[in-house]
Amino acid sequence: MRPKKTRWVRCEPGERCFRPKGKALDSLEGVSLSMDEFEAVRLAWFEERLQDEAAKKMRISRPTFSRMLTSAQKKLADALVNIKAIRIEGGCCKIVGGGKK
Repeated sequence: MRPKKTRWVRCEPGERCFRPKGKALDSLEGVSLSMDEFEAVRLAWFEERLQDEAAKKMRISRPTFSRMLTSAQKKLADALVNIKAIRIEGGCCKIVGGGKK
């Protein structure tokens, strides 16, 4: 398997875990969103950037960006529909500049 190219992330999440209110975290199933998937969602949905532009910011190809965004969408939909916790962790990325948004 080919090693993953480092993805450039400009915004570190303020929280690393989100869970449904009133549910203990240890009793919940969860989904893991990687830092690069989080950045793809932030750029595409929050900043409303086109995929080409967002991919350039992360220094990856547009098809790779599209696959990351699709993966993140499936995970987020699963968490919302099935009442699961969302954890943001891992990923092959380098945090540059930015800070929390």
